Amino acid sequence: MSHNINIDPAIREQAAEFVELRRRIHAHPELGFEEVETSRLVAEKLKEWGYQVTEGIGGTGVVGRLKLGDGTRAIGIRADMDALPIIEDTGLPYASRVHGKMHACGHDGHTAILLAAAHYFAQTRRFDGTLNLIFQPAEEGQGGAVRMMEEGLFERFPCDAVYALHNAPGVPVGMFIVQQGAMAASADLVTVTLTGKGMHAAMPHLSRDPVVAAASIVMALQTIVARNVPPADAAVLTVGAIQAGTVHNVVPNTATILLTVRTLSNEVQQLIETRLREIVESQAASFGVSAHIDYQRVTRVLMNTAQETARAREAVAAVVGAQNILPLPPGMMGGEDFSWMLEKVPGCYVALGNGHEGHGSCMIHNPGYDFNDQALPIGVAYWAALVEQYLST
Repeated sequence: MSHNINIDPAIREQAAEFVELRRRIHAHPELGFEEVETSRLVAEKLKEWGYQVTEGIGGTGVVGRLKLGDGTRAIGIRADMDALPIIEDTGLPYASRVHGKMHACGHDGHTAILLAAAHYFAQTRRFDGTLNLIFQPAEEGQGGAVRMMEEGLFERFPCDAVYALHNAPGVPVGMFIVQQGAMAASADLVTVTLTGKGMHAAMPHLSRDPVVAAASIVMALQTIVARNVPPADAAVLTVGAIQAGTVHNVVPNTATILLTVRTLSNEVQQLIETRLREIVESQAASFGVSAHIDYQRVTRVLMNTAQETARAREAVAAVVGAQNILPLPPGMMGGEDFSWMLEKVPGCYVALGNGHEGHGSCMIHNPGYDFNDQALPIGVAYWAALVEQYLST
């Protein structure tokens, strides 16, 4: 880690305390909409530091509001709190104490960074306007952002801009990825259920075979990206599972196909959905089986807006220097719930280096992953620079 990183002494002094807090959260992971203890901890700390605290927005969501001076501008910062259904295999002293649940995506780190920033702002009070700290549940594909918004998040806590960060294994500590435009992919989860007519395998002519239909559909779906999506546009269509039958000698009644679709533009997302429906329904009909398509748009394309990205870039440069800002590597097709918030309010989502070798380099959603505590004060310093610049007196 570079030593010429510009971190306020108040942040450096408190870093160890918030590393301990991060490890406490890590040891007690909670899945989406079950973040009861994590939310309670967040709310208690915010109240202690003088924030106006709203609990239970979006189930287990928490918003902390701090208004200083008479400035009319308002900024929102979001951190996600949920863990994943993964068995931890790190051997760390603060490893998960809940079997089958693990902070394998670093949301413990994101929550601790925002709490440390909250403490810093309450102490220093060097801004003029309204700061809304949004602690979001259920980022991992369960729609926590949408639920908070349905329960009036931005009506109750209006924001001129909203920001978030995520750790990035493989990127050195002290570096950031800041990118205008598409920063994360849309992620759709699709379940296709084919219903035919089961029969003994010795009399296949009396069946309507959903397995053969499923095989044909899976192959036909490969043509969407190859033949319908323009070559310059990024898109992924991956079949993750085909479920059908239980024995060797029976044609089953049903077959299920589970797949994900990822794109970097809303137009391509719509194109793929349209083509998928056409292919599945027409192929199914040609085999004499019926098809039911459950098409869930889990995230939208995450679009960082120009002005807000320029501000993020300025704040990152103030902390680590402009030379430590990287562009988004090509081919990154992860989805992010924050995309829904950015459809409503302009803003920017950045990636914070988690380490390119050793401890911080294990990829997310992996049993060996851990958030790199060296990155924590850097994340806090970024939030400090951003808010003080955005709500400057």
